[in-house]
Amino acid sequence: METNSTTDQRAEVQDASKRYQTNTDHVEYVGMRVDGTPVVLNLTAHERLTPDRSLDLVRHSPAGFDWGYVGSGPAQLACALLLDYTDDESVAQQHYIQFRNEVISQLVCEGPADCWHLTGDDIETALAECEDHHTLTPDGGKPSLPANWSAVSREDRAVFQRRDIDHYVVLGDGSEEWLIILCAQGDRAYPAPLDHRTLPIENDPAPAVQELVAESNDLVEPQEDI
Repeated sequence: METNSTTDQRAEVQDASKRYQTNTDHVEYVGMRVDGTPVVLNLTAHERLTPDRSLDLVRHSPAGFDWGYVGSGPAQLACALLLDYTDDESVAQQHYIQFRNEVISQLVCEGPADCWHLTGDDIETALAECEDHHTLTPDGGKPSLPANWSAVSREDRAVFQRRDIDHYVVLGDGSEEWLIILCAQGDRAYPAPLDHRTLPIENDPAPAVQELVAESNDLVEPQEDI
C-alpha cells in the first residue's frame, strides 16, 4: 500500500531531520510536535529518541515525552536525554529531576521550524550546574532508601525521588527547623503536598525522610520490576 508522505508521521519526522542536520561532531537534539505528538530527534545519530531505555531507570511517562512544564512527560524526556547523551545510568538517574526543572521545563517550540534545539554544550553546562550541588543531608550523606527511591541533586534543597511514580520527598532547612515534605507532581503545574514533618535543625532528618518514603510506598504499592 502506498504511503502519502504529506500525512505519514514517519515521513514528516524524516523530513524534519533533513532540514536540521548538524555537524556530526556536534551533538544536537531537536524537538517538535507532529500531528500533536511530541517527537525528539538525535540529529547527530540520525535517530528518534524513545522512552524505552530510560524506562528501565524511571517510569514517569511510558506513553512518551513532553516539555515546557514540570511534569511526568518532561521528567521522562530529561532522563532519556541525559542517558542518551552521557550513556551513564548513574548520571541520568541522579540529575534528571534538576535537568527537567532547569532545562526541559523551559523548552519552547519556536521559530520558522516551530521546534526547540539542545546542543551538547547546553547539556554539559546544565550537568556542571547539577554536579555543583550534591549535599543531601547535613553530613553530606543520604538516608537508606527502598529500591524504588533514589536521591537526586538540586541547587537549593535535597530531593528524594520515587522511580515508579511521580512522588518526591523534599528536604529543606529554615532558620530553626527542618521541613520535610512528601508531594506528588504528575502533570500538575506545582507539586501537591501529601504529608510533611518538621524537626529542630539540630536533629538528623534521615528518619523523617524514611518515614515519608514508607508512607508513599504504602499509599501506592511499588511495581514489582523496580
